[in-house]
Amino acid sequence: MADSLKDPAAGSVSATRARYGVLAFALVVTAISYLDRVCISMNTPFMQKDLHLSDAQMGLVFSAFTFAYAVCEIPGGWLADRFGPRLMMARVVLWWSLMTAVTGLVGGFISLFCVQFLFGMGEAGVFPGLSRAFSRWLPESWRGNAFGLAIMTALIGGAITQKLTAGLLGASHGNWRMIFFLYALTGFVWVVAWYWWFRDDPHHHRSVNEAELKLIGTPPPASHPHVPWSSLLRNRSLLLLCGMYYGVLYGWYFFLTWMPKYLLKARGFDLKTTGWLAMLPLLCMAAGVAGGGWVSDRLIRRVGRRWGRRIPGLIGLPLAAVLLVAAVTTADAKTSAFLFAAAAGLATFGVAAGWATCLDIGGHHAGVITGAMNTFGNLGGTTMPLLMGLCLSRWDSWNISLLSVAFFYLCSAVCWLGIKADEPIPNT
Repeated sequence: MADSLKDPAAGSVSATRARYGVLAFALVVTAISYLDRVCISMNTPFMQKDLHLSDAQMGLVFSAFTFAYAVCEIPGGWLADRFGPRLMMARVVLWWSLMTAVTGLVGGFISLFCVQFLFGMGEAGVFPGLSRAFSRWLPESWRGNAFGLAIMTALIGGAITQKLTAGLLGASHGNWRMIFFLYALTGFVWVVAWYWWFRDDPHHHRSVNEAELKLIGTPPPASHPHVPWSSLLRNRSLLLLCGMYYGVLYGWYFFLTWMPKYLLKARGFDLKTTGWLAMLPLLCMAAGVAGGGWVSDRLIRRVGRRWGRRIPGLIGLPLAAVLLVAAVTTADAKTSAFLFAAAAGLATFGVAAGWATCLDIGGHHAGVITGAMNTFGNLGGTTMPLLMGLCLSRWDSWNISLLSVAFFYLCSAVCWLGIKADEPIPNT
C-alpha cells in the first residue's frame, strides 16, 4: 500500500509519515461503520420472526436509517468544515455506536424504526468528515486512491460482517440482540484513540515535520470562509454528481439490506451458504471502488482530470446494468449470485472518482460538497429498500425493484458525461 500511495513529488526528502496514520484511522472507522450498519441485514429474518415484522415494515426500517443519514449529510459536512473532523468524527462514531447497542434492546416496529432513524442521524457525516481530513492531510495525488481504499475497507468490513454474523447467529441459536451489543464496542475504542492522536491540521501535529508539510502541500489553517450556497446550487457538475450518486447507491443498498434474504428466500440457499454468498457482492464492490480510484488517479496523468474522473463510471455502470439483468433472469441460483456480485463490483468502479471530484471542485468546502453528493446518494438508498419491501408485500415479487436498479445504473452513467472535475466551483 505504501508504494501505491507514494507521492513522486517527495523525491528523496526525509519526511515523517503521520499522514499514513490518518489513512489508517480512516480505514478502520469505515470498516467499523459497515460492521455496525450491515449486521442488521443478516439479522433480518430472526428480527422479523421475534418482533413480528412484515417485509413492508422491514423496508421502512431500512429506509429510516438511510433517510436520516441522507438529510443529515450536508449539516454533518458543514460541521466538519466549521469545527474540524477531530471533534465531529468523535461525535459521529460515539453516537452510532450507542445506537448500535440500543438496537439490541428494541421491542417492536416503532422502537426499531426510531432507533434506526437516530442511527442514521448519528452516522451521517462520517464520509464528509473524512473528506475534510483528507483535504488537509493528504497530497492531491493520493485522494482518489485514498477514497477508494477507505470505501473498499468499509465494504470488506461489511462482507466480513455477513459471514461473522451468520456464524454468531448459528452459535447463539439466533440471539441477534447479543450481536448488536458486541459490535458496538468497536466504535467506542476507536473514538478514544482518534481523539487522543488526531489533529485537524497537520501543522498542529507534533509528529509532522516540515518535509511532510511540504509533501502534503496544504497551506497553514485559516478562518473558515462563508459557504457560497448560490454558487453550489447553480453548479452543473455538483448537481450531476448528486444524480449520479443517487443511482449508484440505489443499487448499493440492495446489497447492504435485502441481499441475504433474497438468497435465502428467492434462491433457496441455507444460512451457512447465504453467509458466504452475501459476502461476494461486498467484496466485489470493495475491489471495484479501490480499483476505480487507482485507475482514476492514473488516467488523470494521461487524459486530464475531466476524463480521468469520468471514465471509470462510464465503463463500469453500463456493464453492471447488463449483468444485473442477467442475474435477475437466470434460473440457476449460483450463477445468479455470481452475476449479482460482478454487477455490484462494476457499479462501484466510479465511486472513488466521484468522491475525489468533490474535492477537485469543492476547495475549502469539501465537507459540504461531499455531504451534498452523499445526501442524494442515500436518498436513492432510502428508495430501494422501501420499494423492495412494498413489492414483496403486495406482489411477492423481487424482480420489479431489482430491474429498476439496472435502469438507475444507466442514468448514473449518463450523469458522468456532464461532470467536469477540472472546473472548481466559483468562490470555493
